[in-house]
Amino acid sequence: MSSHEDILSTCEARIGYQFRDRSLLQRCLTHSSAAETRLDSNERLEFFGDAVLGVVICEYLFQNFLDQREGQLTQMKSWLVSRQTCARVARSAELQDLILVGRGLQSTPDSILSAMVESLIAGVYFDGGLDAARQFILHSFREELALCRPEDAENYKSQLQELTQREFGRTPEYVIVEESGPDHAREFSIAVRIGESQFESGTGKTKKEAEQQAACNAVASLQASLEKRGSAAPKMKPAAATTATEVQPADVEPATPPRATESTNESFGAGCDVS
Repeated sequence: MSSHEDILSTCEARIGYQFRDRSLLQRCLTHSSAAETRLDSNERLEFFGDAVLGVVICEYLFQNFLDQREGQLTQMKSWLVSRQTCARVARSAELQDLILVGRGLQSTPDSILSAMVESLIAGVYFDGGLDAARQFILHSFREELALCRPEDAENYKSQLQELTQREFGRTPEYVIVEESGPDHAREFSIAVRIGESQFESGTGKTKKEAEQQAACNAVASLQASLEKRGSAAPKMKPAAATTATEVQPADVEPATPPRATESTNESFGAGCDVS
């Protein structure tokens, strides 16, 4: 981009909203690494946008899933407002090259993309009001909303269990990547490991919530690989055994099934431990 004005105009075109206050839009796009002080960055807007996103998504789920219980609605909301979902929304709108970051940052992780989306939500709210923010959210998250089904909200771990048993003869493991926050507000980051390969981690306020998101990430990656290969088992590059670094799916080798014993001529599959 040749100038900040070009970046702002491109952003408006991609999100479908024109700001009356251009300085507010610039702050939405300014990461702390590019700001004079942290108060000049998008961090405060991210805080507010997270709350607005939660309200709009809860309202949508409440009005569109009238037969779902509180627990199922909570699981669906948790996934829709997660860091991974917000980062996918940013990439879908091609916003990743518009964030203003310091020269020291070599890449743009999901956390920065997610923060930018939440900041833009807050920016639209302050610039145009709640109705404008609601319209922006429902439009930007339309693909995620269309894919979010009640029956999936509690079953990602079961789906992954069935998929890995069928395709690889393996059982997925859940690895804690990080624990952060004070005791009363812990946040867990957990990744799925299948054999020696590890998938994108999921985050949540409980281990169960983080595991569900991690399982969903793994299911999505594996299904995409299977579709590309015509249902052949996807190949994956092994992750380093000593770290919990996130890697994209590449090569998981199916486990060799046990041979039938001569005396009984029976073969035994791996057990299924669905949580």
